[in-house]
Amino acid sequence: MGEEVFNKKLGSDILRKPWVLIVLILFVIVTAKSMAAKGLMVGLALVFLPAILIFLNRVFLNPRIGLMTVFVVEFFVLGLGRYIQGFPLGLTVDGLLIITYLGLIFNNFYKKVDWSPANNLLTYLAMIWFGYALLQLVNPEAMSRVAWFYAMRGVSLYMLLTIPLVFILWNKPKDIERFLILWAVFSIIGTIKGIGQKMFGVDPWEQAWLDGGGAITHILFGKLRIFSFYTDAGQFGAAQGHAGVVFTILFLVYKGDGNRLKRIIFLSAGLLGFYGMLISGTRGAIAVPIAGFFIYLILTKNVRILTIGTILGLSVIFVLKFTTIGNQNADIRRMRSAFDPNDASLQTRLNNQQIIKTYLRTRPFGGGIGSSGAWGQRFSPNGFLANVATDSWYVVIWAEQGIIGLFLHLSILFIIVGKSAYLIMFKLRDPVLKGQMQAFASGIFGIMGASYGNAVLGQMPTGIIIYISMAFLMMSPKFDEVILMAQEKAELPEGAK
Repeated sequence: MGEEVFNKKLGSDILRKPWVLIVLILFVIVTAKSMAAKGLMVGLALVFLPAILIFLNRVFLNPRIGLMTVFVVEFFVLGLGRYIQGFPLGLTVDGLLIITYLGLIFNNFYKKVDWSPANNLLTYLAMIWFGYALLQLVNPEAMSRVAWFYAMRGVSLYMLLTIPLVFILWNKPKDIERFLILWAVFSIIGTIKGIGQKMFGVDPWEQAWLDGGGAITHILFGKLRIFSFYTDAGQFGAAQGHAGVVFTILFLVYKGDGNRLKRIIFLSAGLLGFYGMLISGTRGAIAVPIAGFFIYLILTKNVRILTIGTILGLSVIFVLKFTTIGNQNADIRRMRSAFDPNDASLQTRLNNQQIIKTYLRTRPFGGGIGSSGAWGQRFSPNGFLANVATDSWYVVIWAEQGIIGLFLHLSILFIIVGKSAYLIMFKLRDPVLKGQMQAFASGIFGIMGASYGNAVLGQMPTGIIIYISMAFLMMSPKFDEVILMAQEKAELPEGAK
């Protein structure tokens, strides 16, 4: 046995072989020449090639790693665009989703992939919504098919690709907690980064982004709207409000869990989430806690909690709308303006909606996906919708896909929320699981509320978090059965197990 240990081949022994050294030397030479001829990005791509190959190997052996990577990357990838120029970072998520599907297929190469877990109402709703997006390709009003490709990813493709993967790969109760812990940690990091911007200012790359046009919407009256590593302050504010609602509820849910560290993480994520929402200067984000906690109070089915929560919620709204308490703080002052019906920004949005309404009278299918906002300005700058601010997510859907698209989209969202509420209120029995699902449903409804003021639902990281939450909600009856069976087994006498 001892002789086998000493004679065992180690990884370092491979380097003693001449052909390996020759390959390494050639690799270094090719990398150096590529960097000199093609620039830093090509050289870096070659440097990271071995790591990429190892990652692909791991995903093909365990596709769950691919889905986890999608979740990690979508949190940071768009913010990295301020630091890495000339590389389509936004397509990274697309590539990772496709790689995860390939990993799932190759992992089951000698047997049929079991797609049955994805045979769910939610998957069919995602397919219907994506099918409508495909029909938009023949919309006679669409001015750019390239714009359609870029824009439809956030609108419907990510929903279609993410949800089946969650059903197949993250289908155990423990996957919920892994997802929640990771989300909580990333949200905390996001707020800490935002606090750094508030206290110490932006770094040179962020300043370059502001100088390149970001300052128009992110420096108001000489004050920076905090955006952290998110795409913009609007997304940061809504995402942090989302985290605030979900993790505050989870802190309450886990009060009897006995895991002190978990409760500390959730409480920190909840409180910092609300603070991040406040310093973002995103007024529409206030809809997240208002709508989120409203639906949570209903889902508890507890009249006492519903009454107390309603009184507290109305008290907060009353203070913001009818008093000047806290007006010395610029963040509170800006948040308060969300309740002013005469606010200049609100009036501008309403005027723009009237303009769009006139345009859409003869266009029930809208002006085409990608015809408004940044994609419209990039690919069809002379188009009508490219030159009218949409702001709201629902206005974007309405403008680009018409009243039919808006009706379909809202119907799908409310079907999902309605089905989730039914499961939570009448089907689930495990209290912790029920609390987790209440948190997910409240977060979804909160983002739906905030999407009236800002285009947040289809952006990263919020969009994919919402789709994962939806899938967990639809799987909750299965989780409930597994948890209760495990509890019953644990209670049996040792000889009966």
